[in-house]
Amino acid sequence: MQSETGKPVELEPGITRVIAPNPSPMTHWGTNSYLVGETELALIDPGPNLPTHAEALLAALKPGQKITHILCTHSHLDHSPLAARMAAETSAPVYAFGTHLDGRRPVMQRLAETGLVGGGEGIDADFTPDIRLAHRDVLEGPGWRLAALHTPGHIANHLSFALERPEGEAVFTGDHVMGWASSLISPPDGDVTAFMASLALLAERPSRAYHPGHGAPVTDPASRLTWLADHRRARESQVLQALAAGPATPAELTARVYTDVPPALLPAAERNLLAQLIALTEQGLATASHTLSASATYALA
Repeated sequence: MQSETGKPVELEPGITRVIAPNPSPMTHWGTNSYLVGETELALIDPGPNLPTHAEALLAALKPGQKITHILCTHSHLDHSPLAARMAAETSAPVYAFGTHLDGRRPVMQRLAETGLVGGGEGIDADFTPDIRLAHRDVLEGPGWRLAALHTPGHIANHLSFALERPEGEAVFTGDHVMGWASSLISPPDGDVTAFMASLALLAERPSRAYHPGHGAPVTDPASRLTWLADHRRARESQVLQALAAGPATPAELTARVYTDVPPALLPAAERNLLAQLIALTEQGLATASHTLSASATYALA
């Protein structure tokens, strides 16, 4: 169901997608921005700060339509930077969980305080919403009702938005659940333990469809959640097997585990593996020399 970037596509009544022109190995065909509603619209994930994308979003509005709410699933550079420009254009407030520093579990906060920084995945450090949303907060407009779901894992401030529909709930899942790939989890912002808990939270909801931050709609949410959870558990087993060969740093373990990954994606793979090591250490299945860090030597407990 791919379309050209900048071209509005009505996925179902009251949900229009406009793809930003930022394709890459990490963003698939580009960031999906969504316009939700019939008259007073919610804009979900404005996208990267590209004037052409701002123009495309405004051009997608039909006569009588206006954007009254701007929602960001999270503060990565491919999702939130255009929010400020769109707010200035439309006078709509920006809603989100908070800044990239909000929502971390204590273990990740401690890692950040000891100097662990993200892996270059593109934090929008300047992002601050006008209005902060907590888990289960509800936003409404004519013909639509969106519930905020705090779904940390990809990043601590990640929200999904559940749209109530007579035919069944549809959820805008940002980068937490995508149909084309699993999510990057890069500590201290990314957190495997939180990611798995967020998958379980979504699994409790009888959703009809997911509209992700990148790629096509997910039409079988339950199967996709199962695949994502199984994928992480399989990766956990691979890391434990790699540790069985002897203590190693995250970089050394990445070479053992990610044998089929293109070189350009190895830095992201190492961040994913570090996130898995932190989770294994929390579970008591692995140990880190001296303290948790990106350069520590890890071993089986």
